[in-house]
Amino acid sequence: QVQLVESGGGSVQAGGSLRLSCAASGYTYSRFCMGWFLQAPGKEREGVAAISSSGRFTYYADSVKGRFTISRDNAKNTIYLQMNSLKPEDTGLYYCATSPSCTGNWPRPEKFAGWGQGTQVTVSS
Repeated sequence: QVQLVESGGGSVQAGGSLRLSCAASGYTYSRFCMGWFLQAPGKEREGVAAISSSGRFTYYADSVKGRFTISRDNAKNTIYLQMNSLKPEDTGLYYCATSPSCTGNWPRPEKFAGWGQGTQVTVSS
């Protein structure tokens, strides 16, 4: 059974940084695409970043390009999201999820599975 546990959220001022982590268990994590998604208040869940199984390919929403970096450590079954130059519009619940492939699936949340409880990020102006 897929289990994903997000951590690392918090409250920061605009311009600050956070590093989110997502620990995976219960499946062959290293063979799957992993993604980060944001559920902002009053908005639908949207893709933020994704990384291929090997880590060779990464994908970003236009709104975070140049500010966020996704990475994975397959030896630790963990993916990360380094968030720099945070903006108030980055506020919300951040989830990680998994998909058989990033190609054709990211950034569509319905193509991903294993949703955890999420980790809250709050950016104040």
